[in-house]
Amino acid sequence: MRTLPRNSILSGDALLRLQSLPGGSVDCVVTSPPYFALRDYGVPGQLGAEADVQAWVTNLRSVLREIARVLVPGGTVWLNVGDSFSRGNRWGAEAKSLLLGPERLLVGLADDGWIVRNKIVWAKTNPMPSSVRDRLAMSWEPVFLLTRSRAYLFDLDAVRVPHSARAKGRGKPLAPGGGRPVWAGPLAGDQGGLEALKAQGLQGHPLGKNPGDVWRVATSNFRGAHFATFPEALVRPMVTAGCPIWTCSHCQRAWVRQPVQRSLGHLAVLGELRPGCGCRAERRPGVVLDPFLGAGTVAVVAEALGRDWVGIELNPAFVTLAHERLDAARQRQARKENNENGKEVMHG
Repeated sequence: MRTLPRNSILSGDALLRLQSLPGGSVDCVVTSPPYFALRDYGVPGQLGAEADVQAWVTNLRSVLREIARVLVPGGTVWLNVGDSFSRGNRWGAEAKSLLLGPERLLVGLADDGWIVRNKIVWAKTNPMPSSVRDRLAMSWEPVFLLTRSRAYLFDLDAVRVPHSARAKGRGKPLAPGGGRPVWAGPLAGDQGGLEALKAQGLQGHPLGKNPGDVWRVATSNFRGAHFATFPEALVRPMVTAGCPIWTCSHCQRAWVRQPVQRSLGHLAVLGELRPGCGCRAERRPGVVLDPFLGAGTVAVVAEALGRDWVGIELNPAFVTLAHERLDAARQRQARKENNENGKEVMHG
């Protein structure tokens, strides 16, 4: 039986390497594949060098089908993709038109059985300057949150953010007794949870508010050879919310967080993690996969958050670069721990 090579970088084509991994072995996927026709990474067979945008979509859908196979039933995929402008019909759209690569891909993935849970806006606080005069400068990219199952791990409490101000009454009237608004259509949400919090005199959840789907994050300041590096600040909430801290070593079910039952004064505390199964087997860290690892950001963030990881990278130079970044991050962490231990000895 094949085993997952945890904390390893697999060199080679993403699709072929994914086919070598065991099914149902990965808890979470965080990745940013090469965008269509925007960069040449200098490797034959690279994704993004297809003849037109539809071929790019087709190839990425093939990769996502393999990801569906290796993902655990309750796993999540966080997929960052970007768009580009056509220079003529042969690319897949009229000249000067957006190719709509992310939208074409998302419709195809929905057809393939993926459940699209979010379209997150990565709003870049330091976007690339643009001299274009007949359209607006592009300053954001989408991140799609995808699942294969209606029930999946999502640790919202671990990524909540502080409430910005006391909530004020606003909006349209609710139905008598709270719940669905009187104007609600068949797909409108239920506001019963918000009403229950207000009834307790709370402005919102004691651990903070849902961070929402607009994330304001600067592009990476990494100055290595890889010129499209994932920002660590963008990856961190994806891994935190989507990859379990612990899983069962026998059945691979994730440990789950119990609901918050109490607060310590004004300080709310996270619920305790408990096994999500009755196996009583040893626990092991959750594992996140990046099949387009690049400079290794997902691996660096995963280690910092106590998760295991697996990376796949086609370009040998980037494999070396990722190893160097991991080594540097581990050395920084070791120095930090040594300094903290030294302080404890001094004050002991």
